[in-house]
Amino acid sequence: MSYALVDTLNVLLIGVIVAVGVMLPVASAGGRRGAYARIAALLVIGDWLGVLVLALLSLLVFDGIGDAVSTFVDSPIFGILLVATGWFIGMMALLGKGDSSAMVERILGPLRTPTLATLGTGVILGLVQSATSGPFFAGILVMSAGDFSAATRYVGMIGYASVALSLPFLTALAVGYVRVRPQSWVGLQFERMRHNSVAVARTAGVLAAVMLMALGAAHFL
Repeated sequence: MSYALVDTLNVLLIGVIVAVGVMLPVASAGGRRGAYARIAALLVIGDWLGVLVLALLSLLVFDGIGDAVSTFVDSPIFGILLVATGWFIGMMALLGKGDSSAMVERILGPLRTPTLATLGTGVILGLVQSATSGPFFAGILVMSAGDFSAATRYVGMIGYASVALSLPFLTALAVGYVRVRPQSWVGLQFERMRHNSVAVARTAGVLAAVMLMALGAAHFL
């Protein structure tokens, strides 16, 4: 679950949720306010499904490899790769290579109304984000190599995907609150972060890098 916590710093999905919250006007009664709730719910559920499907498929593949996975996870190479991946993520964040604002703009098309396309967009985001995430696969490798029953491993992927989506879920709730109370303390903090989105993305990237390097260092203890 430590690896899932690293993966929960999903800058792209969080950026999309915030952009949807800003894009949709807040109506005084019903209407668009309900639209945001449905769109955000479909996005998060779709992303969760994408993460869960890829997690189950990955676990199935790793289980099929068998002893080779256990040997790799127990070897120093696994820890070295975690540290190296964390360092790479940190450098990319510091160099400003993690800015996803342009991609967020392209994604917003099907997110103006709650439809199946909204759910599908969430699924694609979950698949893409997880497929390009080192911590995501590292956690599944550890689960596959662990001394767990098959039921524990595969049911555990539900919890794994849920933890990975915990921060986007909380963000969706917070954005919904800010839409109703924009002058609240939370609303003012969101406004500050929105105007400093590059710095926020950089901080998230560095935090993920530090967490991943710490997990890699702990592998040698």
